[in-house]
Amino acid sequence: MSTAAKPTTTRTMGTREIARPLSPHLQVYRMPLAAMLSIAGHRATGIGLVLGLLLLTWWLAAAAFGDTAYATVMAFIGSWLGQLVLFGFSVAFYFHVCTGVRHLFWDAGKGFEIPATQRTNQIVIAAAVALTILTWLIV
Repeated sequence: MSTAAKPTTTRTMGTREIARPLSPHLQVYRMPLAAMLSIAGHRATGIGLVLGLLLLTWWLAAAAFGDTAYATVMAFIGSWLGQLVLFGFSVAFYFHVCTGVRHLFWDAGKGFEIPATQRTNQIVIAAAVALTILTWLIV
């Protein structure tokens, strides 16, 4: 028995009928990289940025509350977990910025052709990685 989705509708295209599923199923449909970057990347990094901003808020509040609170936050930030959170925050930030710039071009009506979209997929990923590495080499 086949694992492919069974056609449930029939559409007439000119003189012939074509059987198609009602909607693409995740086991049948392979999402393009641009869609994965948009859904899993841009939106997920937006959530990651919110979580990173909570760390920034904690740091600013600790600075206002005094030496003990500030030392506690700095101890967390200096730990391996704090460094991992900061690294993830910087990856999320740069990826979000790069995909946001690409969306600005799309809003202007540029880059919708498939080759251009595939090229910008690679540029977004490479730029986010390069900017993150550059930032961590500087700090």
